[in-house]
Amino acid sequence: MKILETERLILRLQTNDDADFILELLNDPSWLQYIGDRGIRTLEDARAYILNGPIRMYEQFGFCLYLVERKEDHIPIGICGLIKRDSLEDVDIGFAFLPKYWGNGYAYEAASAVMEYGKDALGLNRIVAITTQDNHASAKLLEKVGLQFERLIQLPNDSEELRLFAFNNL
Repeated sequence: MKILETERLILRLQTNDDADFILELLNDPSWLQYIGDRGIRTLEDARAYILNGPIRMYEQFGFCLYLVERKEDHIPIGICGLIKRDSLEDVDIGFAFLPKYWGNGYAYEAASAVMEYGKDALGLNRIVAITTQDNHASAKLLEKVGLQFERLIQLPNDSEELRLFAFNNL
């Protein structure tokens, strides 16, 4: 189901048919370095991840990490959307794209649309994001779509301090 559309992209709900792509994305070295190993090793793991992650979150909250595909050829290039984590008070924006699609403005285009959707359609007054301290590209993109560095935080069961960015529409 299509949720958002931009000039070049479609953001839609993930389905079991996306398992191949999700398996590739979640095992990409950049995902493993900046987001972490989710233990997704097989197509069955990827299907379970889609069902228990994005699909369940959408059913519960009405938003999730959407699959981002190019309009021109419907090739999946990444994920971008909103997440409600138990460990964060606010809804946060998340995104990840396969490296071969970096540098084309796709992440900015998708993240801008998600931010607008969060503010306008969902009525969110505050949207946050977390990054590792060494993920400068994501930090730059977050600032470009209107978030500002707020402070360092530590999530439960995680030894690493993360950077918390926030957008306040108050």
